Amino acid sequence: MNTGTDVPRIAKTDEEISRCFPVMSELRPQLHAESFVALVRDMETQGFRLAFIEHKKQVVAAAGFRIFTSLFMGKNLYVDDLVTTGHSRSTGYGKIMLDWLRDLAKEAGCAWLHLDSGTQRHRAHRFYFMQGMQISSFHFSEKLDET
Repeated sequence: MNTGTDVPRIAKTDEEISRCFPVMSELRPQLHAESFVALVRDMETQGFRLAFIEHKKQVVAAAGFRIFTSLFMGKNLYVDDLVTTGHSRSTGYGKIMLDWLRDLAKEAGCAWLHLDSGTQRHRAHRFYFMQGMQISSFHFSEKLDET
């Protein structure tokens, strides 16, 4: 249970990144532990950052995000991934992380904070609505290879 002392921070070391893998893999099961750190390091060259919350020396929530500028939204913070580990859901960590990301976006001068959420993630959608977010567009995709 969240005690109010658990504060998000950016994963900076390979060890911190690696410790986020079990939580992140709950949302992204296609990931592999042995390549996770290298993948995050590669994504960091494109502006990606990985934040996490620890409770009793265990990572209980993680968020991947990037700040960039687009013609549509101007400067914005996009949340690639936001996940709380299964045994820590509904304990406040998701709200802490989203509030922290919102504050970070404001401090960086962003006009928007936004994310995509899979259509099947109904519990996540309820959470986002409770946090004041709204559905603002459809996201379309096309898989370009067979793998």
